[in-house]
Amino acid sequence: MIDLRSDTVTKPTESMRVAMVDAVVGDDVYEEDPTVNDLEEYTAELLGKEAALLVTSGTQGNQIAVLGHCNLGNEVIMEQESHLFHYEGAAISAFAGVQPRTVLGDRGFIAQAELEAAIRSEDVHAPETGLICLENTHNRHGGAIITPEQTKEMTDVAKRYGIPTHLDGARLFNASVALGVDIKELSEPFTSVQICLSKGLGAPIGSIIAGDKAFIKKARKWRKRLGGGMRQAGVIAAPGKIALTSMVERLKDDHTHAQFIAKAVEEIRGLSVGNQVDTNIVLLDTTQLSCTAQEFVNHLYTAGVKANTFGPQTVRLITHKDLSQVEIEKAIDTLRQVASYFEMEA
Repeated sequence: MIDLRSDTVTKPTESMRVAMVDAVVGDDVYEEDPTVNDLEEYTAELLGKEAALLVTSGTQGNQIAVLGHCNLGNEVIMEQESHLFHYEGAAISAFAGVQPRTVLGDRGFIAQAELEAAIRSEDVHAPETGLICLENTHNRHGGAIITPEQTKEMTDVAKRYGIPTHLDGARLFNASVALGVDIKELSEPFTSVQICLSKGLGAPIGSIIAGDKAFIKKARKWRKRLGGGMRQAGVIAAPGKIALTSMVERLKDDHTHAQFIAKAVEEIRGLSVGNQVDTNIVLLDTTQLSCTAQEFVNHLYTAGVKANTFGPQTVRLITHKDLSQVEIEKAIDTLRQVASYFEMEA
């Protein structure tokens, strides 16, 4: 079975498995796990921050950031298709007692005028803007990249108004590699940043949040409150360190495979590519076929390819390290066969 559902399905490498077995561990709640401490120090330096904290997932990292930056009753500005809004179970409202303020962006980017218009003025009737969030790369916009110039435009606005910023950088390394820029150019301007170790980088579990020392001290307390305090977590941190030191540059292969799929789809009758393919995500538009996205995905599965629906007429494909060129070509053949089947049904 060829799995194009997500880069979360990646398996740890053999070196990661060995590192997990051999990891030197301690009690991380006491901050005594040397492998965790090493990973956190390394990641903080990598992202241009004072300190970092290992958390269980990107969602937990994002929630800790909102809890750490905001007060009860605040409002959080985010792009309306953001992961924080769509895929985190309304946790910012359930846990932090804040409400989202969603703004329609351009491929995930909120321009200066729109961002300023969303910031609340002093008014007894309105919540205070407590945080501005950005997602890079942007999942629902098909892995779209937010450039350093766009990043600066947004964070400059926030600084002018004295509002903290948080970057959901679950796939930030994809943006860094695709642009050919140092990761710090994309992360340093933000008050806090979250990166995921278990997507394209291939670690089995974990994310990192980073910021200044005061923020991370507060984040550590919130992690404990959320039940995220871990003990001998070096077995998680060890493969995470390998992910950051050995798995970043190979993301280029995933981007190449995504471009290969996108180019092939241009030649498949009834299918079209619904996004600008910046990184490792391809959105397929099935509007011209006599089927819904779910029906198309069901037939792909029967033919040996797993994919996800991303709307009534949209199918999402994500490339990752566990897919070979041969498997990519087989997946394209399957796309062609399924599209042909539905075209004949029309």
